[in-house]
Amino acid sequence: MEQYLSYSQEVLEAKEKGLPIVALESTIISHGMPYPQNVQTAREVEQIIRDGGAVPATIALIDGKIKIGLSDEELEMFGNAQGVAKTSRRDIGYLLATKKIGATTVAATMICAELAGIELFVTGGIGGVHRGAETTMDISADLEELAITNVAVVCAGAKSILDIGLTLEYLETKGVPVIGYGTDKLPAFYARESEFDVNIRVDSAEETAAILRAKWDLGLRGGALIANPIPAEDAMESSVIDAIIDNALREAKEQGIAGKNVTPFLLGKVKELTEGKSLDANIALVKHNARVGAKIAVELNK
Repeated sequence: MEQYLSYSQEVLEAKEKGLPIVALESTIISHGMPYPQNVQTAREVEQIIRDGGAVPATIALIDGKIKIGLSDEELEMFGNAQGVAKTSRRDIGYLLATKKIGATTVAATMICAELAGIELFVTGGIGGVHRGAETTMDISADLEELAITNVAVVCAGAKSILDIGLTLEYLETKGVPVIGYGTDKLPAFYARESEFDVNIRVDSAEETAAILRAKWDLGLRGGALIANPIPAEDAMESSVIDAIIDNALREAKEQGIAGKNVTPFLLGKVKELTEGKSLDANIALVKHNARVGAKIAVELNK
């Protein structure tokens, strides 16, 4: 397996010294934000993790290798490159064999992090059960990965373009703990809370790490979702976001937009109709997740 893994010098030294490491995805760079905000945010998030006492490991597929930790030049390349493949579980073998560039989604980042012995991963939001999934069967591979891969994911919940209620039902069926970090309600990405309760509320990194360690010590496979609300000063009103999404869903239906094209269309509409505020919120919540993730990684490492 190690023949496929390539560690940056920083991550390699961290592994040798037994330091806490936090995994980061690369899809947020290639597909989640425009240039240059994507590269700038990636660098700032990495620095936040360092300042928090952990080592960042941004993960991507390059030249037939799973890169655990990217150089400055590689981050810049990802921010500018065209045709970067959005990589989930099904794509990893193909992209490694063909030596094509792949940016890892939540699911793929979890797989690669576990291969590298990394227990904690920070992202923006997770995928979930899409609205209308009872007929389309459109369910993100992120949820299945959370059920089988031993990596905890710190995120700001799920975007309200998804069916949040069904997403939580799916996670419950798969035995995935949904832990609210300082909250009783599941955050809805841009908004601090949804109408849905989390399974467990924690108010410290120590408590979170203890729950994860007990779960894995018992051999209970699968990850955990650590839901960390966007800071209040950066949050958007859920009623505003919901109204935009409802209008965008109607417009998508009228234009015949369906399947995997719906999500990019909805996110584009949210950005357009919030006059870019959604991008600011996205950047703020990822940085906040990095601060919390670094604390939990340090406690897990103890």
